[in-house]
Amino acid sequence: MNTWFECKVKYQKTDETGKDKMVSELYLIDAISFTEAESRINKELEPYISGEFFVATIKIANFSELVPDENGDRWFKCKVTFISIDEEKGVERRTNTYMLVQANNVKEAYETLDKSMDDTMSDYEIPSVQETMIMDVFKYFEDEELNPEIPSNLKPLSEVEAEDEDETSSNEIEAYNADEEEEDVE
Repeated sequence: MNTWFECKVKYQKTDETGKDKMVSELYLIDAISFTEAESRINKELEPYISGEFFVATIKIANFSELVPDENGDRWFKCKVTFISIDEEKGVERRTNTYMLVQANNVKEAYETLDKSMDDTMSDYEIPSVQETMIMDVFKYFEDEELNPEIPSNLKPLSEVEAEDEDETSSNEIEAYNADEEEEDVE
């Protein structure tokens, strides 16, 4: 399960009139701790923001799932209510959760979320969809992090294990042959 952190970043931005003005932008980042979230947001934003910037606040975001859509340019916080029946008491139970959906408008966010929930066995409702101020989302793993290049002085584990199996097999054969020679001598 991902832990999402909302990071508010402040920096000087030049507006259309040429004046410098302090702006705050909100980003969502997947991290293990507050320290890692701060480190990663600095690393992610450094190429995009000229001049100095600082992380003003970091807080844990309450999103159970992220529904990205590459055609969307904004992020929407959607409240999803799962409905179940407590068979012992015979009452309806409602459990709320929040999901972040990328879309161009509220209607599109609702439709995207509804489509992503097609394979859900539970009954659910989507009581609210709100646009957020989140500028961008940085997931933890990127392709290059999942498949890092192996340094030339190291071997993949699968090759090392295969070599170990070959050595074990040849050692077992040698031990078997040695046992048979001992029996022949007796």
